[in-house]
Amino acid sequence: MINENGGAAQKSAAAADTESKKAEAEKKKAEAKEKKAEADKVKAAANAEKAEKKRLAAEAKAAETEKKRAEKAEKKRLAAEAKAAEAEKAKAERAEAGKPQTADTAEEEKPSAPVVKNPDGRTPMISIRGLHKAYGEKKVLKGLDLDVYEGELFGFIGKNGIGKSTTIDCVIGSKRYDAGSISLAGFDVKEQSLDAKRSFGYVASEPSCYEVMSGYDYLEFIANIYQLSEGDFVSNYKYLCSRLKLDERELANPASDYSHGMKQKLCLVASLLHNPKVWILDEPTVGLDIMAVEELKLMMREYANHGKTVFVTSHNIDLVARLCDRVAIINDGKVAALYDLNRDPNRRIQLSKIFMDIYRSST
Repeated sequence: MINENGGAAQKSAAAADTESKKAEAEKKKAEAKEKKAEADKVKAAANAEKAEKKRLAAEAKAAETEKKRAEKAEKKRLAAEAKAAEAEKAKAERAEAGKPQTADTAEEEKPSAPVVKNPDGRTPMISIRGLHKAYGEKKVLKGLDLDVYEGELFGFIGKNGIGKSTTIDCVIGSKRYDAGSISLAGFDVKEQSLDAKRSFGYVASEPSCYEVMSGYDYLEFIANIYQLSEGDFVSNYKYLCSRLKLDERELANPASDYSHGMKQKLCLVASLLHNPKVWILDEPTVGLDIMAVEELKLMMREYANHGKTVFVTSHNIDLVARLCDRVAIINDGKVAALYDLNRDPNRRIQLSKIFMDIYRSST
């Protein structure tokens, strides 16, 4: 009986020992599996981080390549314009040298409308004489004359398709005109195109920038075109960004990620980096929130008060009436009406009615 009980106990102990070893083996197996899963997780994270760094490096390289390409293209364009202007000037001088002096040619040499100072002694910063522009058979500008003076905030208004943007395109040199003359800050836009281009900053109705670049890189690119020093660039850029509430941290992102309003702010900053004598704005408030619009209005007024020239087109007649010193209404390819809103403040109140009456009478 004792032997039987002892044998049973031994069997039971052996079974328990086997179960214990089996459980220990299972535990070690589970731990090994867990360690492998953790190692795989770490490895996957490292691979993902490596892939992300590689992607960012590729994007940075692509952006840098595009920036260099854009800079090279812009320098090439400016050099070509300078060369073409010099060639045209030399051609004109050669032709003039070979032309006999007669009463007729002497008369031709006289400017049709000499640029003079206005009665207040201010100098015209934008001077347009006899401007003609047609698209095929459609005549858009038919002898437009206009002077805009230093220290003036000038409004240029008219209905859609009447020639406002065409006039601006001719002024800034992006479109050739058929006849007439234009000068900016005393420089002829055809004969002295580079000097004329350096004198103005321009903001289009639709924001236009190199979207593959970051906002900061684009501003730096513009600063390089105008040959700004590093110190001037940084101080101007920081000041303008603070005025327009343009977050400098967001400027590290590609411009393609920006909203319409943020792109417009970027273009506004770019237009003023070189502190131009003339600031030209074509529907500048489109896409801006009310806070940005109010700040822009203050900036335009301040810029004119500092002796610079601000030329703005807008469909917002109320904005023009309240903000501008003078306003021109264009119709049928010419300036149909020109008002000094400071000398006749009642015109500010009446401007919408005057605008409507001009177009009603012409139909």
